[in-house]
Amino acid sequence: MFQHHARIERNSILLLVLTLVVVSIGGLVQILPLFFLESTIEKVEGIRPYTPLELVGRNIYIREGCYNCHSQQIRPFRDEAERYGHYSLAAESMYDHPFQWGSKRTGPDLARVGNRYSDDWHIAHLTNPRSVVPDSIMPSYPWLATTVIDGSDLAEHLRTLRVVGVPYTDDAIANATADFVAQANPDGTAPGLLARYPKANVRNFSGDVGKVTELTALIAYLQVLGTMVNFSTFDEHANQR
Repeated sequence: MFQHHARIERNSILLLVLTLVVVSIGGLVQILPLFFLESTIEKVEGIRPYTPLELVGRNIYIREGCYNCHSQQIRPFRDEAERYGHYSLAAESMYDHPFQWGSKRTGPDLARVGNRYSDDWHIAHLTNPRSVVPDSIMPSYPWLATTVIDGSDLAEHLRTLRVVGVPYTDDAIANATADFVAQANPDGTAPGLLARYPKANVRNFSGDVGKVTELTALIAYLQVLGTMVNFSTFDEHANQR
């Protein structure tokens, strides 16, 4: 047996061919089963696509480069779980394009920041970070409060995301702009919104009356992060079966 092994090692062409054969077999064993799976991500109760308002807020979050200092990925380590909460699930990012994972934390991880602080705290923090965190090096974003969004192009945005797998329905696409306005209007009625996006936060996030600003949308996005899954009843083993 050793003699055959030595012969293969001395013949570079034979070694290359056999290496390619072994790697090909191993690759096929790992890759082929994936073609017969609808999804490699386990479905978790509570996960839904973002509302139009949350989606706009997420786009602003990415535009302003918030991901450069804040990750959205809690690793399964005790110190991270004690500080941030339950470790991140793959399903929580299944509708994110692109996802906001990472390990760069100049600021804290934001995977579970939803409902941890009040809307007023977020307003102050985004307008002047040092008013609530004296040692913060985060820049201020005062223009968010004065930039109004009409949401007229949201139907096309949702339709595009559906192409890449986000399950927005025809009803959700048709009502995209209406849902965008309704979520930020606590005095209005939004039964269709809550039917399409269960447990969505409906309120005036930034105090702007009669208009939706970038600040409104960004706070709506931050307040939903990590809140879709009820971890008090989450059964990890049940979701793996």
